[in-house]
Amino acid sequence: MGEYSEITEMDDIQCTKPCSGATLIWRNVNVYTKDKKNGRGKMNLKQIINNSTGFIQPGTLMAVMGSSGAGKTTLFSALAFRNMAGTVVKGEILVNNRPVGPFMHRLSGFVHQEDIFDGTLTVLEHMTFIANLKLDKRISRQKKSSLVNSTLGRVGLLHCVNTRIGDTDKGKALSGGEKKRLSFAAELLTNPVLLFCDEPTTGLDAYSAQQLVSILVRLTKQGTTIMCTIHQPSSQIFSMFHKLLLLADGRVSFIGTPDGAISFFSLNGYQCPAAFNPADFLIGVLSKTEPGQEPNNIAHQLCDAFEASRKDQVNERPNGFVIDEDNKQYEIQKPLWIFTVYWLIYRNFLIVARDPSIQKLRIVQKIAIAIMAGLCFYGSVSLDQYGIQSVQGALFILISENTFAPMYSALSLFPRRDPLFIRERQAGLYNTLQYYITNVAALIPSLIVEPFIFTIILYFLAELRPTFYAIFITSIVTIIVMNVATACGCFFSIAFNSVDMAIGFLVPFDVSLMITSGVFIKLNSIPYPLNVIKYVSWMKYANEAMTIVQWEGVTNITCNFEAQLPCIGSAEEIYSQFDFTEDDFYTDFYALAALYLAFNILAFLLLWLRVRKH
Repeated sequence: MGEYSEITEMDDIQCTKPCSGATLIWRNVNVYTKDKKNGRGKMNLKQIINNSTGFIQPGTLMAVMGSSGAGKTTLFSALAFRNMAGTVVKGEILVNNRPVGPFMHRLSGFVHQEDIFDGTLTVLEHMTFIANLKLDKRISRQKKSSLVNSTLGRVGLLHCVNTRIGDTDKGKALSGGEKKRLSFAAELLTNPVLLFCDEPTTGLDAYSAQQLVSILVRLTKQGTTIMCTIHQPSSQIFSMFHKLLLLADGRVSFIGTPDGAISFFSLNGYQCPAAFNPADFLIGVLSKTEPGQEPNNIAHQLCDAFEASRKDQVNERPNGFVIDEDNKQYEIQKPLWIFTVYWLIYRNFLIVARDPSIQKLRIVQKIAIAIMAGLCFYGSVSLDQYGIQSVQGALFILISENTFAPMYSALSLFPRRDPLFIRERQAGLYNTLQYYITNVAALIPSLIVEPFIFTIILYFLAELRPTFYAIFITSIVTIIVMNVATACGCFFSIAFNSVDMAIGFLVPFDVSLMITSGVFIKLNSIPYPLNVIKYVSWMKYANEAMTIVQWEGVTNITCNFEAQLPCIGSAEEIYSQFDFTEDDFYTDFYALAALYLAFNILAFLLLWLRVRKH
């Protein structure tokens, strides 16, 4: 079959009507991960799965077991076509006689070991979001709603449809078992014929684990093919599996019924004691090392014995093998691009509106700072020499407060949601561009309201130029400044692996922004090549535009210095003092817009490059 990157199967595949089931066959599958480079500069390949062969038929629940490091998750991911970047898969993997490909994201479901959700959403909101992105766009809204309710009923979650998944500050949240069932519900929406479950009972008590496996057994009675990795199941849960796949050091040590495994181990000299958990016994034998033997020697002996016992059966087809002759049963029409964007924005709006650290607290903080700063400047703005400093100081507060706070708050925006984004992207719910656009769009309301409130309060308390034009332009510039700063924060949050590292590189960049704002030093006095920094300083462009608006047409500034100091008598002299030019007024707006686009484009490209590794 070669590497997965070479497969070019259609990816618009999913059951839109009841399917006949899925038979999964794999032959001579070897899985490698890229290791450190050798002396010739080439990447070494480390073998994880060694020549694995097996099959599973419709209506079968198979447990994949083995000690830590046996390769369970690696084989599991290869069969499900959900490999991590840097993984090379060789061999033959077929679903209904068809090589696996991207269509597996639609044909099959995959329940991860770790449950990752947006905790602020309710169960119903989460399921509605998943339904609108996963299901065929031809399905009506009423049918989708009915399907969501019936699926929640199948997993026993109808009683908590309006419960938030993880927002404990606002009342009851889902328990660990309920979250696991919600993960199952999201995968069952599409009625998958093949279901992969990675450690579904991890973190659950004995009763919840048994209830969950009971759900899987009921699904197999409807024809679903289910594989799941499982760690230390109870003897009762162990007996519920139809087939068992045991792995040891990347090799198959047994595949068959649970009772068959006990018999096979007994024939090879390892008898399971009475009243002993069979699962613990089997894993214990595979992990056991006899005195004087190499590690895993017993496991390798069992693998060799099993391989010898099935040599004559390797190329046999399973009974009732399903051949996929009609691809139309799997076809689906994905939601329109803009429809996906709509639902992503809808979810992000809910998250932002319900997170006080993002919304309410920031607005209260803006109001408090604006009032304190405005009162400091109250009565100091006038058309004299002292008034010049007061005006420019008020403008700098407008710019700096709407630069640094939003920039640093944006640093955690993407890292905090990376795990959910990577998982949903791998599941094919949306692409990187849709994700980035919707995250930016969801912030726009707050990035307009917050700077506008701050500007109006500070502007009137400081008694800046009282004309509608000046107020309007100053508000627009402040809003643009906050959006550019947020875009810059997004860029730094994506460019570095941690918030701490992003802050470490952002602090010196902030210093350069302040120095080139025109407040602390005359711009044309900055030596080359450091003066090129001013071209990426939105604080400079914003300060110049606001300064022009405040002093435009002013020619009678009073000289009230008692000492014989030079006075500034007109707007032109003020512009010259800061190395500003009135002719650059519109250029400042173009530059601000260009910086906003540039930071967002660079942030998106970095995000796109980063997620390719997953």
